[in-house]
Amino acid sequence: MALPKKRTSISKKRIRKNIWKSKGRRAALKAFSPAKSLSTGNSKSFWGDKSNKY
Repeated sequence: MALPKKRTSISKKRIRKNIWKSKGRRAALKAFSPAKSLSTGNSKSFWGDKSNKY
């Protein structure tokens, strides 16, 4: 017979939520970093036309 699961504590739920949010923050920083270096012209790993600045 199926039994209802025990309730997850608020602190455990908050810890999991913060881990999930920090993964998103880390991914956003990883994406933002090369874009920032491209826009400032300090990029060493990307190459392209530098005269076309907006």
